[in-house]
Amino acid sequence: MAKFKELLNASIKSKDTEEWLDMHFNRPVGLVMALAGKRLGIHPTAITAVSIIFGIGAAWMFAHTDIYHNMLGIALLMLANFCDSADGQLARLANKKTLVGRVLDGFAGDIWFFCIYFALCVRMTYQTMPGTDVYWGLWIWVLAFIAGVLCHSPQSSLADYYRQIHLLFLKGKEGSELDTYASQRAIFENLPKGSPLIAKMFYFNYANYCKSQERRSRSFQKMMNAINKKYGDVAQMPEELRNQFLAGSRPLMKYTNILTFNMRAICLYVTSIAGCPWVYMMVEIIVFNIIYVYMHKKHENLCDEITEKILKEDAV
Repeated sequence: MAKFKELLNASIKSKDTEEWLDMHFNRPVGLVMALAGKRLGIHPTAITAVSIIFGIGAAWMFAHTDIYHNMLGIALLMLANFCDSADGQLARLANKKTLVGRVLDGFAGDIWFFCIYFALCVRMTYQTMPGTDVYWGLWIWVLAFIAGVLCHSPQSSLADYYRQIHLLFLKGKEGSELDTYASQRAIFENLPKGSPLIAKMFYFNYANYCKSQERRSRSFQKMMNAINKKYGDVAQMPEELRNQFLAGSRPLMKYTNILTFNMRAICLYVTSIAGCPWVYMMVEIIVFNIIYVYMHKKHENLCDEITEKILKEDAV
């Protein structure tokens, strides 16, 4: 039992960035699965593949309107999330952590929700809009595109980016999985001739994913340039300045948590069982977008403050 607690604590990156539900429920269950996987010799990528199967199965269940199928959908999506927690922990326990595995892990979640949005559209296409006798028809697909592609995707990617930034300042490079477009593009361009097409596609797409995060965090990029120019890297900057950034970043972590899996899943569960999954999409578009804009603005302002302080030190 003591060893289990030690392994569980080791799997928690930081209390700043972890959600209560993950620390007390998802991670313990995931660790049990990871320990079983290690004993059976299962590769972490296999667990990721299973999570994708569970996620697709959950989507199929949410396409139905009855509570029985929707409850099965909830159970399958919870299993997918447990696998999502287990594969990372298994990779660490078995010393099989790779960039490909980490990115595939994140990509699995995208597949779940792509299938879920598709299933919800199939479910509601021939249902009437609330208070009318007009079918949703094409409009539910438009609503899903706005909610999924224009809102969900950028919200979750920037939330993860801010988490990794916080971990960089809190634990250094070893404790963060923050990547840059330049480094990933360099890997892509230096791939040996004859490399598998899938490897080329992976690094090309991941580099562009990093680029999209950097494009939306211009003040952070300026701050990092100033830090690297003056101090060399984050580890060498004054502790007072690093703590100032952490003090401003820490309150934003609760918003990054809202914009990742758990809150979205709970909203999906409630609205699906209630028979109004279109409300879930509206929450994505309105509520989560407000949180996203606020989080982004606060983070950029924080980075501007740190940059200004560094530049003032240079001017003295």
